[in-house]
Amino acid sequence: MGVPSLERARRSATDSLTLIVQDSIEPFDEEGKMKEMYLHDLPWPIGVLSEMGETPVTLRVTLSYFIEPNPSRRGWRQRFRYASHGLRFDVRRPTESTDEFRRRVNRLAREDGGNLGTPESDDQWFFGPEYRVSGSLHSDFWRGTAADLARRGLLAVFPVSGWWKDLKDRNHSERGAVYSLVVSIETEDQTVDLWTPVATEVGIPIAIEYD
Repeated sequence: MGVPSLERARRSATDSLTLIVQDSIEPFDEEGKMKEMYLHDLPWPIGVLSEMGETPVTLRVTLSYFIEPNPSRRGWRQRFRYASHGLRFDVRRPTESTDEFRRRVNRLAREDGGNLGTPESDDQWFFGPEYRVSGSLHSDFWRGTAADLARRGLLAVFPVSGWWKDLKDRNHSERGAVYSLVVSIETEDQTVDLWTPVATEVGIPIAIEYD
């Protein structure tokens, strides 16, 4: 969790894939109501993952963002009082359609992030939505089968409450809340090429060596 690995940094492999997104979101409108959530359509190599079937894979998600501290010293012990806003992430479950996922995330956002650990919650996350929400950097990883991951290629970033929501005269949501999202998938099967199909889809030049 944040500790760099020299071996990993020096290793260039096709059995792992990382997506980096930098964007901004307007958490609240002028009335303090939730305004935006973003759905990121992840460029998974669905065909490759499906063919891998029951092969174990790891999905890691890290969401980080800047918050504006509360200018008042009162109420810091109360939930949602120190940070101007909060952001959360969630990943589509394999049995959900895009519309079902959007409705579920929209409901969670309107409930101020609530407890994502519902009885139907995905229990394959290491920390889970209940324990990865402290501060403004949230990281978690999921382990499961490649076939299961192939059906999860949609990730939502959505806001939860903060003092911007309550103090409407100091709400700076219109400036945008900047965030960074890092998503990676990896498998221990080093014969699998996860990178090339995605590089082809998004237009990354692939070097070809000639004899």
